[in-house]
Amino acid sequence: MDSLFPESTLQRIEKSGVIAVLVIDQPEDAVPLARALLACGIEAMELTLRTPAAVDALRVVREQVPEMLAGVGTILSPQQVEEVVDAGAAFGVAPGLNVKVVERAKQLGLPFAPGIVTPSEIELAVELGCRELKFFPAEPSGGIKYLRSMYAPYAHLGLQFLPLGGINAANMAGYLFDAAVPAIGGSWLAPRKMIQQRNWSVVIDHATEARNVIKELRDK
Repeated sequence: MDSLFPESTLQRIEKSGVIAVLVIDQPEDAVPLARALLACGIEAMELTLRTPAAVDALRVVREQVPEMLAGVGTILSPQQVEEVVDAGAAFGVAPGLNVKVVERAKQLGLPFAPGIVTPSEIELAVELGCRELKFFPAEPSGGIKYLRSMYAPYAHLGLQFLPLGGINAANMAGYLFDAAVPAIGGSWLAPRKMIQQRNWSVVIDHATEARNVIKELRDK
């Protein structure tokens, strides 16, 4: 089964190990934020469509920080798929599995990972042609133990999971230790309030801590 993600995109996501999940209110904050993350080795970001500024933020990152792999999250409608493709999104994700959204993403060639939290959702996602799946909400649903037991019957399909929800520097290693998890989603790296305050030094602290965990884990 072919992936919706180009191999080069998957490699960059795995290299990063963390996808910074961001809620941005002012598009002009996106560039210094992207540069701060890149300086620490975080090469992938997900701009969530929870604010009207998200698409404009994507455009400025694509234009001014092209080395950042900039995707979009919280894609809930086919129209939003069209909008983020027009803005140059490198990939898209959603908290749940909407058949119409997946089908539109496939039609437009947008690498897309729908959200799943049950075996039935995995099976539907696979039927729709998805191999990369967002496991959300990760920790409230049972964490890495639940994910492993859930995906065990499908391990032979080569699926990959991007967990998000309740993950932080203290528990991220347990997820990344699993071969089916190329990267985690990290909303703790730069919480919305921190971005509003433009507290880039703390973002750098969080991103550095995350990269140190990844380095220690993967260099063993």
